[in-house]
Amino acid sequence: MKALVIYETLTGNTRTASYEIAGRLSAAGVATEVSPITAVDLQALSDADLVIVGSWTDGIFFFGQRPGRASRLAKNLPRIDGKKAVVFCTYALDCGPTLEKLERIVRMAGGDVLGGYSIRRDDLAGGSKELADRLLGVLEST
Repeated sequence: MKALVIYETLTGNTRTASYEIAGRLSAAGVATEVSPITAVDLQALSDADLVIVGSWTDGIFFFGQRPGRASRLAKNLPRIDGKKAVVFCTYALDCGPTLEKLERIVRMAGGDVLGGYSIRRDDLAGGSKELADRLLGVLEST
């Protein structure tokens, strides 16, 4: 099994979470690469069985939440037709509909979205561990 984590970050929180997730998956035997949305490793994408896409939550506290730089995500996310995908977002107060909007972007790129997970920026390690553990549980059962 191979995975690729693709992320969009503003302050570095989503990048940190991406590397935490990748580290946990790699430690469990899932070969995992990490790429920013601006420089996706196309070979790693081609080799990946699972694509994990993460973004920060943009919006005004409790209104208008969306994936950060959603248009850049939509523009730069390569086609992932037929690939299993998972989305995640990092947030401060409330992620609102960010995951649903991120799922739409990934589906538009052809991904088969299995679900999503939100990670509070004040618990990046804990949230990243939880997401990785859930992914490993799903991967073991398939």
